[in-house]
Amino acid sequence: MWYHVPMMRSGNPTLSADVFTSQGIASREEAMTIDGTVQKTAATLAATLATAAWTWSRAFAGEPVQGLMLLGLLGGLVAALVTIFKKTAAPYTTLAYGALEGLVLGAISATYEARYPGIVLNAVGLTFGTLFALLAAYRSGLIPATQNLRLGIAAATGGICLLYLAELVLSFFGVRLPYIHESGPIGIAFSLVVVGIAAFNLVLDFDFIEAGAARGAPKYMEWYGAFGLIVTLVWLYLEILRLLAKARSRRN
Repeated sequence: MWYHVPMMRSGNPTLSADVFTSQGIASREEAMTIDGTVQKTAATLAATLATAAWTWSRAFAGEPVQGLMLLGLLGGLVAALVTIFKKTAAPYTTLAYGALEGLVLGAISATYEARYPGIVLNAVGLTFGTLFALLAAYRSGLIPATQNLRLGIAAATGGICLLYLAELVLSFFGVRLPYIHESGPIGIAFSLVVVGIAAFNLVLDFDFIEAGAARGAPKYMEWYGAFGLIVTLVWLYLEILRLLAKARSRRN
């Protein structure tokens, strides 16, 4: 993704193959580092968790949170687009994106928690457990980010995006895709596949961040790398939450 040698691809659309190549090479003092990206990711994640907890508390206090969720959806989309198309703005827009996504996650999580008590804690634990397990597997070399893996995950991620987009368009006409959102075996199997693909996007993101640091990408790209990781983590969390809800619904 950030290298020409070898050329890498990510399933994450925010971390495309030419992102870091197009940003040039910085001096050693002003270059991107892995530690710097980790710090920026932690800061952005803290902002996400803070606004999510605030929205959550308002929801369980009986206050309406639909407006906050809409603000998060629209504001997060704007922040994401600005970050993607103007990467030098990433030091300012990444934290804003994380905070706005927290508004959405807090509202969605509260809805699931009200219906399935304890589900959010399980989803959060599985999300971070997956993150650290895959990071350890990547660092140990158990999951090498080969070219075939990159291409496969990119294709699978694109296919899921197209499916979700088609579902959104069809919903305007009152058409709902059968099975995939139901709690039957097909619906649960679908969610398991999507969770797996989202998780493997983390492996590719780790690989691309490491490559960007090795190439000497500019310092502000640490924030962009953090942005890409947060995008993947949010997706993974929501898919795990959906999978757990299907499993709970099936037992009930």
